[in-house]
Amino acid sequence: MSGRFKPEEVLREHRATAVLVGVDLGNPLWPIDESLAELERLVHTASADVVATATQRLDHPHPRTFIGKGKAEEIADLAEELSADIIVFDDDLSPRQQANVEDLVPKVRVLDRTALILEIFAMHAVSREGKLQVELAQLEYLLPRLRGLWGHLERERLGGGRGARFGAGESQLETDRRLARRRISDLKRELKTVRASRELQRKARADSGVYKVAVVGYTNAGKSTLLNAITDADVLVQDMLFATLDSTTRRLTLPEGREVTLTDTVGFINKLPHGLVEAFKSTLDEVREADLLLHVADASHAQLDSQSVAVHEVLSEIDAANTPKVLVLNQMDKLEEDDAAALRRRHPDAVFMSARTGVGTDELMERISYEAARGSATLTVLIPYTRGDLVQLAHERAHVVSERHTGEGTQLVLQAPQGIADKFAVFSIEAEPAES
Repeated sequence: MSGRFKPEEVLREHRATAVLVGVDLGNPLWPIDESLAELERLVHTASADVVATATQRLDHPHPRTFIGKGKAEEIADLAEELSADIIVFDDDLSPRQQANVEDLVPKVRVLDRTALILEIFAMHAVSREGKLQVELAQLEYLLPRLRGLWGHLERERLGGGRGARFGAGESQLETDRRLARRRISDLKRELKTVRASRELQRKARADSGVYKVAVVGYTNAGKSTLLNAITDADVLVQDMLFATLDSTTRRLTLPEGREVTLTDTVGFINKLPHGLVEAFKSTLDEVREADLLLHVADASHAQLDSQSVAVHEVLSEIDAANTPKVLVLNQMDKLEEDDAAALRRRHPDAVFMSARTGVGTDELMERISYEAARGSATLTVLIPYTRGDLVQLAHERAHVVSERHTGEGTQLVLQAPQGIADKFAVFSIEAEPAES
């Protein structure tokens, strides 16, 4: 049986301590060391410290404990020896696997990757919708794992007081499950109401004809920094995975004067739990309904290609794979000149920038302008002087190619998205032939 343990340095006081467990299944996209390094960052984000790391090479997970029985016992002994508070698996455990591991370490909490990410999301959720989404995902994850241990369920969140009594003949486990299902139903009803309000806001933006840009990418790739750099927004920026969860939309004025919206969304990650994707569907609708996606990637990261694959997998899951995209390779300032040149050769159509220093911001703005114009119709219109509101709308929501004043009104040649073009249809005229 192969494997290794790596004790870490003495830890800061008053923080939970964790033992990481990884199984090398031979995934070429995510070497075990890289995957565990990311897991350690997740643990730190959850305000805990790693005291040891255990790995094992397997062809496939063990059906009872995910890792082999002997390795499971070694990890249990290690956790006891180091007085660890948590054992964190880098992959998802089935309810049965988790129960079997918990039986080996009854005094140590056992988390898999999904449970850890859910806890981080719960820590960082700010808006009412975000908190509801996370709680729903947590309860749906917890429900099949209930084992009749009342301490595993936060009864206050589920609506039961500490003095609640079991029904006649009803087991503690049955009560737990019943309360969890009731709370899940309540959460879904609340989310339906919140989503209806969000849908009205999205519909209003769609009806306005504003070109919609969404920023997507792997967590910690610099999306929020980019949003701040080009819109003067004040979005939280931290060197932390999942620093922000709630989408943020800002107006962005392009060089030609046209206004578009730019939306920052939750970062993606390898093995992003499906339940979270489902719970955050309404937030991710901002991505699905965008006219253009800016895929922000950390150019300096060793797993750049693997992270990009993970982003595209989530985009496919939310039916956004076919939306036009621009690859924005951020943090170019961290690369050596030769590495930067090689990256430019590999991705000739990308925008290369550093959101932190501002280098490349102008190129990004020009690229957004170009993409917005590509998705627009070109039309020539004659607007009566009594409709100055439409001339203003053209300057704010479309790209005005030319403008001149005639005896009948203002003649414009403009490029506008369909929602805006429809508003000018009644004033459309034949384009004047070009002078020879």
